[in-house]
Amino acid sequence: MAVQINPSILSADFARLAQEAQAVQGADWLHVDVMDNHFVPNLTLGVPVVESLVRATDTPLDCHLMIEDVDRWAPQYVEAGAGSVTFHVEAAAAPVRLAREIRAMGARASMALKPATPIEPYEDLLPELDMLLIMTVEPGFGGQAFLDIMLPKIRRTRELISKHGLELWLQVDGGVSASTIERCAEAGADVFVAGSAVYGASDPAQAVRALRTQAQEATAHAAWACDH
Repeated sequence: MAVQINPSILSADFARLAQEAQAVQGADWLHVDVMDNHFVPNLTLGVPVVESLVRATDTPLDCHLMIEDVDRWAPQYVEAGAGSVTFHVEAAAAPVRLAREIRAMGARASMALKPATPIEPYEDLLPELDMLLIMTVEPGFGGQAFLDIMLPKIRRTRELISKHGLELWLQVDGGVSASTIERCAEAGADVFVAGSAVYGASDPAQAVRALRTQAQEATAHAAWACDH
C-alpha cells in the first residue's frame, strides 16, 4: 500500500493558484475542495477553476465535492478534467449509480463520510468505490483541529476493506499535519489530505516530502499493513 500525500489548495493563495499548484511538485494529487454554501457553510470554487487548474499543473486533481445535488454536478467535474471525484454520501440520492457513472466516464470514484456518519451501513457499497474519505473535521473550513475520535472509525473502515479484499484507498482529510499523520497511518489511512501543514510551510514541496516520510514509517509498523 503506497502512501499518498494530497495538498489541499483550500489553504493556498487563491490569487496565485497556478503557482501554488506548481509549488507542491512531488505530491500525488492536488486536492480541490468544492463548496456551495449550502451543504457546508462556505463558498469556494467550481468547474471553471478546475478546468484552469488542469491546464496549470501535471499533478492530477482530486476533487472533493461538498455540495448539494451532487448526483447532477459530479459528472461535470470529470468532464472538467478531475482524475478523482469525491461525493458525500449524505448529499447523494443514488450513491451506487453515481459512483458507476464517475467510473464509466474515466475518473476514480470516491465517497466521503462526515464525522457523525458511520461506515457500517455502507459496507456493501465499498466494491463500487476506488477511495473512501473519512472526514477528520467537520467539512466546510480549512485549518480546523484534528478530531481524534475519528481514529476508531478509520480502523473499522480499514478492517472492512481488508475483510472484502478490496484495493480501496482510504483517505483522511482535516487537521492532518506532522503531529497527526502518524496516528492516521497507524489506524489504516493511506491517502492524506494536508492543507495548512503544506501551504503554511516555507517550502511546501519539502513539507510534502516530510509528511510522506512520517506516514511511510508509521505504516511500516502498523498492524494492518503488516497483515496485508
